[in-house]
Amino acid sequence: MKENVMRKIKLEKVILNIGGTGDKLEKGFKLLQVLSGKKPVKVKATKRIPTWGVRPGLEVGTKVTLRGQDAENILRKFLPAINNTLKEKQIRNNFLSFGIHEYIEIPGVEYQRDIGILGLNVTVVFIRSGVRTNRKKIKYGKLAKKQHVSLEEIISYLVKNFSTEVN
Repeated sequence: MKENVMRKIKLEKVILNIGGTGDKLEKGFKLLQVLSGKKPVKVKATKRIPTWGVRPGLEVGTKVTLRGQDAENILRKFLPAINNTLKEKQIRNNFLSFGIHEYIEIPGVEYQRDIGILGLNVTVVFIRSGVRTNRKKIKYGKLAKKQHVSLEEIISYLVKNFSTEVN
């Protein structure tokens, strides 16, 4: 019996981001450029938070999105930084997130004197075929619950493809 291709799980994208303002933002921008080989974008605030000194239009972070083979390669590179171990609370339906405290924990990455010590967040998004119906503008449809990638499916995908342990 053939496997249903519409139920197959795909790694859609990996998003790397670093929050900060001023000098930390510039260092984060350089770091993401070094790690990914792509040009990051700066994220601007949309809300005003007076206690933190945040106002709309203020650059508060930087991020880069990787797709396809680049996403898979960077995930293979970053998982050993956390000992190929994830906590169950880091995984939700359709995605997982984890943080790396210091980028020098990533195997094969050298310390950059001009950057210093920085950490980053990694978000991995999973999809199935058919998600386009939810995203298209004309004749869009709703995505059924069974089309979402569940926590158990993400765990089995990670164990099978990346030999990751989940606690």
